[in-house]
Amino acid sequence: MPGPFDLADLASYRRWRERKLDSAPRRIEDILVALDDPRTLAATELEAVLERCATANMAIYTSNTVGDADKEIPRRLGAQLGLHRLDSHWLTDDDAISPISVRGATERGERKEFIPYTDKPIRWHTDGYYNVPERTVRGMVLHCVQRAESGGENQLLDHEIAYLLLRDENPDYIRALSAADVMTIPPRMDETGVARAAQSGPVFSLDGEGFLHMRYTARTVSIEWRGDAATQAAVAALTRLLATPTPWTLHGRLEPGMGLVCNNVLHDRSGFVDGPQRQRLLYRARYHERVLPFPDHP
Repeated sequence: MPGPFDLADLASYRRWRERKLDSAPRRIEDILVALDDPRTLAATELEAVLERCATANMAIYTSNTVGDADKEIPRRLGAQLGLHRLDSHWLTDDDAISPISVRGATERGERKEFIPYTDKPIRWHTDGYYNVPERTVRGMVLHCVQRAESGGENQLLDHEIAYLLLRDENPDYIRALSAADVMTIPPRMDETGVARAAQSGPVFSLDGEGFLHMRYTARTVSIEWRGDAATQAAVAALTRLLATPTPWTLHGRLEPGMGLVCNNVLHDRSGFVDGPQRQRLLYRARYHERVLPFPDHP
């Protein structure tokens, strides 16, 4: 169907582009929402979170849960936002929620081989880029129980803004990055053979409701891009875009009781250092749905 993400529908794109740039936040404070208890949202709190997610595909919340390590916080918050189908995989706990911590990775040795469970920096990515299409990660809740002694900051960029900037530079970049086989994640092997098959897919795609989804990682190992010139130019342009902060690139660090709710926007993480009193622990819940739409949002 024609629409703002159809390269042939310039009129729709221009209307959407104008609205997007008029409303896109430029400071982390613009997406901040104060919650009492994320497990039980007041109507005004729910409305504030949904409005920010509709505008920017993300919201940051503060809450009165400092010191509370209840894993129900992200799950019950997600349910109120229309997020129910958790993305369970071999590194999550039995409840499909991942405790992201260095200590937890030591307790479960298989985790410590994967960068999110270490203190190393993580480059720009969206979550679940290695999943099969029927398990696409569209929504996410990230709740902070404890921050590190130092470091662990995030950059956030609405993937719709990344699309807009690339399309403005050259629509052919969007065309190349929308190819069904533009980015392939090679198979993951274990001692028994193929633990996860190779997975190819687009960077930009639309879901059944016409919402834009982005599948991306800035990793340079274990990633295979199409070798044609158009793809290589598009990947280089996206790499440049993410390497240079835009007016819409948001910066911050989650403190205890804070969290991120998003439609799987682009994000990174700086390296961090744990201390005796502060050992970083976040709960990550990833979902196959997007956050509920905000009523009457264009």
